[in-house]
Amino acid sequence: MRLGEVTAGSRTALVTGASKGIGRCYAQQLAALGYNVLMVASGEEELLAAAAQVQQANPAVWVRTLVKDLATPTAAEELFAWTEGESIKVDVLINNAGIFSFCDLLRTPIERVQRIIYLHDITSTLNCRLYAADMIERGGGRILNMSSYSIWMPYPGLAIYSASKAYLKSFSVAFSKEVKDRGVTVTAICPAGIATDLYGLSHDLQRFGVRTGILMTPESCARRGLKAMFRGRRCRVPDWWFILFIPLCQLVAGPVMRWLRGFTMKFQK
Repeated sequence: MRLGEVTAGSRTALVTGASKGIGRCYAQQLAALGYNVLMVASGEEELLAAAAQVQQANPAVWVRTLVKDLATPTAAEELFAWTEGESIKVDVLINNAGIFSFCDLLRTPIERVQRIIYLHDITSTLNCRLYAADMIERGGGRILNMSSYSIWMPYPGLAIYSASKAYLKSFSVAFSKEVKDRGVTVTAICPAGIATDLYGLSHDLQRFGVRTGILMTPESCARRGLKAMFRGRRCRVPDWWFILFIPLCQLVAGPVMRWLRGFTMKFQK
């Protein structure tokens, strides 16, 4: 059997932000491994279309959807209450939903700041708290949290985004140690650039990024993320060569940082 493969329909995975990009790939690949999949996202039309494709490709499992905004203070409790009410027991939790922001804090609306922190940190943390406790009662499970390579790049314009992802990585590593002997693994994935619409790049730029190795495809990121999760890794950067650049990212300062700030201001929005 392939790594992570189960008897079709015997286990269930919950994927947030599942309507497109990496989340959609997580749903597709987990279904192919035999997992029933609950796909959660805020946009109904895209979510239903993605779920139909996953179901068509994997008729031996069930695929369900929940349209829900997870960037609210009570989203995690509401999500858990819904799955409990539907008698859905989650064996694999993928906290993937995210909001990218490249804008100085003082230019970012307060409501957007709140939504980023709610979604990346509050909802993901409480999802871990609620679902891990249930997993432990049933013998174990696996959790994957999507952090970001930007945690090593606290640059102007990324203050909120990189900090919220840094929290998620730190939390995941510590929480994994708390539950390691209780049957639950927790993995933080820290990808660099991914060829998705999250960053607002045109499809031509995405294709160029993939060809040159600057960007990774969402399929590859999801595959490597699941591989790390099923192997019980605590933290992984999907493309190994990006690990080599982490010290360089942390050394950027002084004149280089001033030039970088001036150059990138036109891209902030």
